[in-house]
Amino acid sequence: MTPTDRILSLVRRSLEQGQTVEIDGLGTFRAGGGNHYEFAAQTKPQVFVAYVEEDLALARRMRDGIEAAGCSPWLDKDKLLPGQNWPRAIERAIEISDAFVACFSPRSIAKRGQFQSELRYALDCARRLPLESVFVVPVRFAACAVPRSVAEQVHYVDLFPDWDRGMRRVVRAIQRTAWRRKTPLQRS
Repeated sequence: MTPTDRILSLVRRSLEQGQTVEIDGLGTFRAGGGNHYEFAAQTKPQVFVAYVEEDLALARRMRDGIEAAGCSPWLDKDKLLPGQNWPRAIERAIEISDAFVACFSPRSIAKRGQFQSELRYALDCARRLPLESVFVVPVRFAACAVPRSVAEQVHYVDLFPDWDRGMRRVVRAIQRTAWRRKTPLQRS
C-alpha cells in the first residue's frame, strides 16, 4: 500500500466513524448523507503566528483576535500532533499561509532557537513573492529593537500601549494581503 493509499484509507475510516477531517490550507471533509462526503474549501486567510514560549499567553491572545476577525490562525500549540514531524509541519504551515505574524518582545530578540528559524524561513518565502506583497507582519508585544534585517524592509506594528488599535492594523494587513493573493475570479 502506497503512502497516498494509507492516507486515503485513514481519511475514509475517520469519515465513516463520523469524524471531521481538516487538512490545513485545503479545507474540511465531513460525512454527508448516504455514502458520500462533503468538502468545504478553506476560504479564511491563513495566518502563521510565530512567538517564543515565554510569550505564549500573548501569542494566544493574538491568535484569538485573529480568529475573531475571520481569519484562520496557525499556532503550533494548537495544530501540531503528537508524533508529527514538527519541523516539516511548521515549514509547510508557513508556506501555505497568507501572512506570517512575527511576535517580537525582549524575550524573542534575545533567545536563540525555533522562533529565529521560523522568521528566517518566512523571510525566504517572502522573497519569492512580488515586491509589493505583504507576507511578514512584525508585531511588538513590548518595547524592543526589531532586528535590522526586518525593520529595514518591513514596517512593524506595536501592540502596546493600545492592544486593540494594534490588532486592527494587523488584521487589516492580513486581510489586504489575502485579498491580493486571490485571483480576480476568486475575488467576486
